[in-house]
Amino acid sequence: MTVALRYAARSDVGLVRSNNQDSAYAGPHLLMVADGMGGHAGGDVASSVAVAAFAPLDGESHGPDDALDELEAALADARDEIIARSDADPDLSGMGTTVLAILRAGNKLAMVHLGDSRGYLMRDGVLTQVTTDHTFVQHLVDIGRITPEEAEHHPQRSVVMRVLGDFDPEVTPDLSVREARPGDRWLLCSDGLSGFVSAETIEETMAAIEDVDACADRLVQLALRAGGGDNITVVLADVIELDAVADGAGPTTNATVVGAAALNRNAPTAAADGPAARAAGLTRAAQAEVATDETAAAPPAADEDDEQLPPPRRWRSVVAWVVVAVVVLGGAGIAYGWTQTQYYVGVDAQEVVIFRGLPQNFGPVPLSSVVERTGTDLEDLASGYLRARVEQTIHADSLDDARQLVAMLEEDTSPPKSSPSSTPSPSVTVTPTVAP
Repeated sequence: MTVALRYAARSDVGLVRSNNQDSAYAGPHLLMVADGMGGHAGGDVASSVAVAAFAPLDGESHGPDDALDELEAALADARDEIIARSDADPDLSGMGTTVLAILRAGNKLAMVHLGDSRGYLMRDGVLTQVTTDHTFVQHLVDIGRITPEEAEHHPQRSVVMRVLGDFDPEVTPDLSVREARPGDRWLLCSDGLSGFVSAETIEETMAAIEDVDACADRLVQLALRAGGGDNITVVLADVIELDAVADGAGPTTNATVVGAAALNRNAPTAAADGPAARAAGLTRAAQAEVATDETAAAPPAADEDDEQLPPPRRWRSVVAWVVVAVVVLGGAGIAYGWTQTQYYVGVDAQEVVIFRGLPQNFGPVPLSSVVERTGTDLEDLASGYLRARVEQTIHADSLDDARQLVAMLEEDTSPPKSSPSSTPSPSVTVTPTVAP
């Protein structure tokens, strides 16, 4: 029996993000999704580097026995390139990306996984998540602190414990090998899909729409209708038996690159009509109108004609600017009051602390202050990625939420050197497995 893949890849910037930090690749032997870390400098660079490192594997030169080794080697190459670019450009420091890749070698599928991009397998009409999220929230599920249902809506579900970046050179991926069965449908996606569309809806859509291109388009539109709060990337692939396919229904043969790694990386969203799309359109229109009004209302450049301004017009200008000043000052007071309802976890004097406010300054005035000190040193966090996240600040919805986040961070602290018997970090090394 000889199998092949029929596949499609899509990536959309979404309705909130200003640029697409996801990248993906789909070819006859390689399927891959890389989600550049949102809010990090160079997330689009990191995901593009990852795809570039894995793309040369899309060929028939490797066998089932060495597929995992090839994936690990590509991961190491991507890490080296990310570190080199970060060293060359300090603005890229702290960049990272998830990695989820499937390499087809004969009738076997080898998989490597880091982060919270997800792999799903639909077999006999049943959808199963075959990857485990490398997140704090998933760790809480694993130890029984919260339920899977609670994890789906947890405010810190995006805090990832393992990614490919310039901060954790020894991070350990999940590796596995599975059989490529005709009739199977595989979905690789960023959390722009899985974080906004339920598994039940994904399953129904994958079961109802046979064509991979139409199904991939539909999944993206579902995420956009759900708000499109993140970049959305989907790679969908059907495993087919070459001897059993009808004429004209053969496998896909052209490689596809989408997202930040593609030439059309700045393509606008493909959102069809819907509440979220209309809201985003109205917001963009309002922003454009404000910009136009501000330009029109800008005072003219000073020149000798200013002295000839008729008194009534001069008076109207003075009144207008007084009104603007009152509105601005009143709005500033309201805005400042709102900032004091916000919280985030950050660093003060190398200590992990909880701040109230926003991690910004208004001129010389800081918009935040320390409300609680934790006593946890930044360097005590075992994960370099988490250290980078805390330095860049992690938003919390409330003070209680911030305290819970700190508790999760403290679970990741390195064992004290004077206490060898201390509980190790929750990060788990997963050995290669072979699944049916």
